[in-house]
Amino acid sequence: MQNSVFKEIENVTIIGTGPAGYTAAIYTARANLEPLCLEGDQPGGQLTITTDIENYPGFPEAIAGGLLMDSFRKQAERFGTRVVSGSVVKADLSKRPFTLELSNGKKISTRTVIIATGASAKWLGLPSEKRLQGKGVSACATCDGFFFRNLNVAVVGGGDTAMEEATFLTRFAMSVTIIHRREKFRASKIMIEKAQKNPKIQFMLDSAIDEILGDNSVTSIRVKNLKTGEMREIPMDGVFMGIGHEPNTGPFKGQIACNEAGYIVPQPGSSKTSVVGVFAAGDVADHVYRQAITAAGTGCMAAIDAERFLEEEGK
Repeated sequence: MQNSVFKEIENVTIIGTGPAGYTAAIYTARANLEPLCLEGDQPGGQLTITTDIENYPGFPEAIAGGLLMDSFRKQAERFGTRVVSGSVVKADLSKRPFTLELSNGKKISTRTVIIATGASAKWLGLPSEKRLQGKGVSACATCDGFFFRNLNVAVVGGGDTAMEEATFLTRFAMSVTIIHRREKFRASKIMIEKAQKNPKIQFMLDSAIDEILGDNSVTSIRVKNLKTGEMREIPMDGVFMGIGHEPNTGPFKGQIACNEAGYIVPQPGSSKTSVVGVFAAGDVADHVYRQAITAAGTGCMAAIDAERFLEEEGK
């Protein structure tokens, strides 16, 4: 990363290169704001670990997640976006221009910030889980459920997320097994009852996945009963993580309004945050939809909000 890439004071710095970040970059670049876009720890965002995307408008045939995000990047760069590697480890939002410090020590001074850092799915931490991501292991039933039509899948978790994922998957899967570490669920009563009444859903309580098996795709799971220690290998075509997401807001904590789960709370109908000149887009501010198309939409909103803010300041 060359220092010449940076300006003394940036007009717009976009943190994140998922659908929200790149859409914000496209719009701010077209507005001649010469945005700086920081890639973060996972360039391209979570879509890069999704094999096929069939629900993004404009693509009649499935498109690989990595290819879609590469197209986003090329379009952003075509209009003059500077995309650079680097993760924000510290931010000072107390005064303008804002200061962002990258993992390599570089400090960026910027008039506005668009936070599009996304939310990371919580995983079990198994090596096989990472190896088989996009090959039967997923953290998004809405994104990938269609690929498991008439197959057997497992959902890990015991909260509302797990119940929602499991219930949704019954539209496609032959069977859905909810695997939970405890005897009781954390989910709301209504969600539990809905899952229990669904004939396609079965439950394995006091249990945890010890290993996900398969070479090029998931073929089975090894499950441990946490009370008896008994191990069972169960044929399975897919595994969905339903243990929630964690918004990537670390560098901004204590400086910007967030809800109890840590998601940034924008003003209603806007991308504006509690800090004037700071905007939020994508999954970092959305715990409900978490789709590429909704992230892109809020990226557009953030770009327009930032552009208007700078216009009002005469920049």
